[in-house]
Amino acid sequence: MKKNAVELSARELVDKYAAMIYRLAYTRLGSNADAEDITQEVLLKYIRAGKKFADEEHRKAWLLKVTSNTVVSYVRSQKRDQRVDLEEIEEVVAAPENRHSDMKYVIEQLPEKYRMVIHMFYYEELSIKEIAQITGNSEGTVKSQLSRGREKLKTILGEVCNV
Repeated sequence: MKKNAVELSARELVDKYAAMIYRLAYTRLGSNADAEDITQEVLLKYIRAGKKFADEEHRKAWLLKVTSNTVVSYVRSQKRDQRVDLEEIEEVVAAPENRHSDMKYVIEQLPEKYRMVIHMFYYEELSIKEIAQITGNSEGTVKSQLSRGREKLKTILGEVCNV
């Protein structure tokens, strides 16, 4: 049986999209363990949905939208307690003394709504229109969040660099 050009095996799906899903989830949640859980959940949703996609852009947009929705649901339902994840302690201990030079660290200082659009725009290279579709916000809201996020990044970078 000839495989449709837009169908992916589970292995191909993981190889191609797991890192993208993980990055978006981590950007929103800031926890490796939570981002890994979200990644697994989104991949399972994809497999269970059995959807056929017209092209890779449609598949990527669907995965980003499902990731965003899954993270929102997770945050709403999660009653986080005050325990500290062992993996996070190891990261802090292993981190270099000057974390301020790391752009990832700087982006993590942004409020969640700005981190998400900054990540999708710069790291996933999505257009404002695509981000609006994925987040369910208007294009104007996305533009505003990008603009405010950039301003906050400038402020944070100015403080970190003593400018």
